Amino acid sequence: MRGLAGILVALAIWAAGLLAFADRVARLTPAEEPAAADGIVALTGASDKRLEAATRLLEAGKGQRLLVSGVNRKTTRKDMLGVTGAAKPVFDCCVDLGFAAADTIGNGSETAEWTRAMGYKRLILVTADFHMPRALLELKSSMPEVEIVPYPVATPAYDAHHWASSTDGARRITLEYVKYLAVLVREAILSAGAKAHTPVAQTAAR
Repeated sequence: MRGLAGILVALAIWAAGLLAFADRVARLTPAEEPAAADGIVALTGASDKRLEAATRLLEAGKGQRLLVSGVNRKTTRKDMLGVTGAAKPVFDCCVDLGFAAADTIGNGSETAEWTRAMGYKRLILVTADFHMPRALLELKSSMPEVEIVPYPVATPAYDAHHWASSTDGARRITLEYVKYLAVLVREAILSAGAKAHTPVAQTAAR
């Protein structure tokens, strides 16, 4: 009986966390207009809305350059110009395409490399609302020295406020919550390992 009780408690805690996560996502949009930063990064995904939003921020002077991270290797700059809806002069001068990232971890590495190469210290991150919590964790892990300002974009096919009313919404938010927890656990383990290997300061000689 104690084992069953423990499982039920764990499930209750997990479910409460899921509800809190879903509520956090629902509160992310509509996003407030961010103050200007050094650069902007948009993470690719199923919807082009995030790319359009990032381009609008670039054209509004919210960043010096825009990185689109996770672009399909078969995609050309001409293809991306049409997807972003950017003015061609702005796209030609100030939009960089990243082809290396295949997932959110890759987005973090690719963005960190670009950000450091540019010497940027403040970055606006544009991605889908449900993806933002995990994306923030990954980018902060890859470049803790950089300030990251979230700019979440509502997902057209997903109603964050009524996620539980559809099978797709429930599946999407639950899967993202599980992935988010996995990143939290990974970062906690890495942090504990780093602390364990930190040399103990030598006490002053008497």
